[in-house]
Amino acid sequence: MKIMHMISGGDVGGAKTHVLSLVQGLMAADSVRLVCFTDGEFAADARKMGIPTTVLQDNNLLRVRRSILEMIRADGCEVLHCHGSRANLMGMLLRGKTDIPMISTVHSDYKLDYMGRPLANLTYGTLNRCALPRFDAWIGVSANMTQLLIARGFDPQRVFTLYNGVAFPGAEPRQTRQEYLARLGIEPDCLICGIAARINPVKDITTLVRAFAKAQAQCPQMRLLIAGDGEQADEIRALAGALCDRDSYRFLGWEKDIDSFYNALDINLLTSVSEGFPYALPEGARMHCATIASEVGGVPDLIEDGVTGLLFTPGDVEALSAHMVDLAQDAGKRRRLSDALYEKTKRDFSLEAMLRNQRTIYETVLRRAARPKRARDGVVVCGAYGKGNSGDNAILNAIVEQLHRIDPDLPICALSRKPDETRLCAKVDAVYTFNILRIARRLRRSKLYLSGGGTLMQDATSTRSLLYYLFSIRQAKHAGCRVMLYGCGIGPIDRPRNRRRTARTLERCADVISVRDRYSLETLKALGVTGPETHLNADPALLIDPPSSNELNNYLRHCGLTRDGRYLLLAVRPWQDFEEKLDVFAAAAEYAAREYGLTPVLYAMEPQRDAAACRQVAERLSVPHLCLNAGTDGAEVLALIRRMALVISMRLHTLIFAAGQGVPMIGIVYDPKVSGFLDYLGQERYVSLSELEAGALRRMIDEALAENGRYAERIRQLRELAGENEALARRLLK
Repeated sequence: MKIMHMISGGDVGGAKTHVLSLVQGLMAADSVRLVCFTDGEFAADARKMGIPTTVLQDNNLLRVRRSILEMIRADGCEVLHCHGSRANLMGMLLRGKTDIPMISTVHSDYKLDYMGRPLANLTYGTLNRCALPRFDAWIGVSANMTQLLIARGFDPQRVFTLYNGVAFPGAEPRQTRQEYLARLGIEPDCLICGIAARINPVKDITTLVRAFAKAQAQCPQMRLLIAGDGEQADEIRALAGALCDRDSYRFLGWEKDIDSFYNALDINLLTSVSEGFPYALPEGARMHCATIASEVGGVPDLIEDGVTGLLFTPGDVEALSAHMVDLAQDAGKRRRLSDALYEKTKRDFSLEAMLRNQRTIYETVLRRAARPKRARDGVVVCGAYGKGNSGDNAILNAIVEQLHRIDPDLPICALSRKPDETRLCAKVDAVYTFNILRIARRLRRSKLYLSGGGTLMQDATSTRSLLYYLFSIRQAKHAGCRVMLYGCGIGPIDRPRNRRRTARTLERCADVISVRDRYSLETLKALGVTGPETHLNADPALLIDPPSSNELNNYLRHCGLTRDGRYLLLAVRPWQDFEEKLDVFAAAAEYAAREYGLTPVLYAMEPQRDAAACRQVAERLSVPHLCLNAGTDGAEVLALIRRMALVISMRLHTLIFAAGQGVPMIGIVYDPKVSGFLDYLGQERYVSLSELEAGALRRMIDEALAENGRYAERIRQLRELAGENEALARRLLK
């Protein structure tokens, strides 16, 4: 590939390291040119690294634009890659003058880049905020940064994640620890804490100095090194002079020999209030530094609290000080954390991984740019999305994953009550459920319409929702889309008029119907729907299997789940007869806690409806327990359920997820769809809510915890059937 990178040229710290290491690494296989707008240390270092570097130091933007266009044409550039506000502004000015894709890497929260500098924020900050939305694709340097961009309205299907990477094994430090400390006048037996960062409000060095002063009072051998400079330098020096012993700290300015700096540290520190994915952490990890960091941005992607480092809430002086004392007094813990962090960084955050992922992003952007612009393309997915139910969101994630296996570049749009929430959760475009005109325009450009995600065809809760979903199917067919009901549930539909409406719409408009259980298939037959191609498959949610990650492990920690704890998840919802059974639910939870050591977790799958019901059960418990509300992230729900020893649930989604994760479960049936799924699974441990009694529930708990993969083979079969939904959609898309 032929790529042009643009950057202002005055950058320091992580952005400088990222761009120079990235461009140098890409040169091994690609043709790369670096363009800077300032001739200084950045451009000089680039030239020393052998990077073809052009400096355009001209205040006339039109002349600069003309020069860049000439280079693009002469070099035959295929991609323009921008970094920072000045480069983004030039990218915006080039828009329409060249047809090559333009990408911007967002290294930090662009709304905070000029924190403490109001004039720069008004000029450069404003121009950057205007320029960024005009790019073809954006790269965030952490999953958190990617989420931030999506939350601010950037198209989730054009936002990518690229973590900063460092070279392993790296260069040998030029100075030993003893030599480095001797140069600073520090005894080698001192315990050295350090931070390498700009000294500005975003990095919050104020919190660091205050915490160090407290920690050093308990650990007099502790010393602090601050490598960096910035607009707050004088203020921080004055604060350190007022709070700390004169000989206990050193301000080093910008440290050129960064490997020797980290090699001298016992504890690497990061105290930022906002971050993308800071180089300070992998660079310190490469030198086996134990690490304490604020829980911001992409930091939790690398630091799992208590495993690869220690985390604290930004600005929490007491917590940071306590962590510093803890590590200062426990050399064994420092060694365990630093070794674990080294191994994780080497495995997941190496320079090789960064280069490999960057090339994949370029290939994806170029492939999508070559996609026909005017042909029918993409899928519209309709379901009960954006209603605060993480179960529905998880099912959408499963559908999206299957569609991307068919075509990784397939444009996908979901209809949602909360489009912003859906964009964040599913990483696809979303349109408000009742914006009929926008939906109609989208359908006219799309090839396939999927009605999927739970039991949409039913009137037990509402006729209005049934009418909406039927109208949506008719609208899609009228717009020329193929129509598929995707691994869904059907029924109950009891009102005669609703049955006629449903049968007429499905008969005339559906091309393929895939249902998730026999109850739905029988309901379809009873309605007299025989025209569409019909399949008995399984719920796509059975296929969801989120990988273990630091982010999810940190989520579980925040929920209060310990690594060695054993838990019972109890998911209830308000329904007729529910309040009469409160004592039964409470007695079952107490029994599981007393006999099996399971901590009850009262889980509100749909918090708006379920939270009060969970509290009613919790009020009757005398054993330690947790009350949790599901968020909007389906991966978090799956991670939580996977940690359970047993699930007792009225909620169908919870039972489906438990089945997919192989967790023993007991169903409490309030609706035929619950027993329909369990019957299809071959699961006999369920009881209707109206017949629920304590003795029977205790016996089912005993049986569930005694089983050893009894349903594993059936679950495997159902997962294969769920995968057949993908084959049906693939055929319709062709």
